[in-house]
Amino acid sequence: MTPTTVDRLDADDLRVIAALQFAPREGFARLGQVLGVSEATVARRYRRMRREGVLQVVGVVDTAVLGQSEWIIRVQCRPDATPAISDALARRDDVSWVSLNAAGSEVTSAVRSRTQQDRERLLVELLPRVSSVLKIDAAVAMHVFTRGCSQEWTALHDVLTDTERTALTPPATGFQTEPVQLQPHDEAILLAMAADGRASNVSLAAAAGISPARTARRVKALLDTGVIHLDVELSRAALGFSTRANLWLQVSPRAVRAVGQALSHMSEVAFAAAVSGVPNMHAVVNCRSLEDLFSFVTDRIGALEGVQGIEVSPVLRQIKQFNMLLKENDLLAPSTPSRRRTG
Repeated sequence: MTPTTVDRLDADDLRVIAALQFAPREGFARLGQVLGVSEATVARRYRRMRREGVLQVVGVVDTAVLGQSEWIIRVQCRPDATPAISDALARRDDVSWVSLNAAGSEVTSAVRSRTQQDRERLLVELLPRVSSVLKIDAAVAMHVFTRGCSQEWTALHDVLTDTERTALTPPATGFQTEPVQLQPHDEAILLAMAADGRASNVSLAAAAGISPARTARRVKALLDTGVIHLDVELSRAALGFSTRANLWLQVSPRAVRAVGQALSHMSEVAFAAAVSGVPNMHAVVNCRSLEDLFSFVTDRIGALEGVQGIEVSPVLRQIKQFNMLLKENDLLAPSTPSRRRTG
């Protein structure tokens, strides 16, 4: 049993995690006020869980808002080559998550390159040249249904009252329909928030080389326009979830939107998107066991109208999770800002 496991998380720990899912950048004083505990208690529990790899608040860039795209890549390769390929992909700033699937013979990843040239270099030049790569399948995410902390994990159900949820839920912002143009210094802010979504405006200002007041305005603008959303990354092992899987769904075209919306409200679903090709939907799910995964797939997803077929690909090991590297015990590794590579 690892030093940080679900039996180390008490009721107050879970309440702090759940509160952060609703208000990732809220101050400790306000969180404590809503939860009925002291500011020092919230701060101490948050810092301990972050230090032990249980959670991390990260900023995730929405490439669609910037007029860019996200691609889901499946690389079939020789099993002896998967560690090197997965590690190389995980080191790239434009690869947000990486997993080993199919008993170690497949590497699945999400590529969020800011430029077409970066993406083409990876998919057309770099990966095909690796002799151990047998096949590459690439699908573009046409519409992502899950955004940030859109739902609570199963382990966090009922740990907050309706009154507490309401007090922590921020007002809704309008949906951005036109691509947003980044301003000077925004890139530095985005990189810093990718490492720590709760970084203070003073810290972000130092990273961007501008004043804290201007930084605060840019952070608000980036959040309000949806350029970046905040996500509370959690160690599934610490919460007692031992099984993760990639699902590839074949859905009737007229039912894709309804199925995607249904998936986005299921607490087991970490990511769901309509993608190009057949299958035409992709989802990442977390369950407590293989038996729970079986029940979830057959009883809940299989019951959705329009679902015509499901491929279940259990994750052998998660290497990277929405910009966060994972240790071998599935705890989150410390994250630090990095300079974007364009090559």
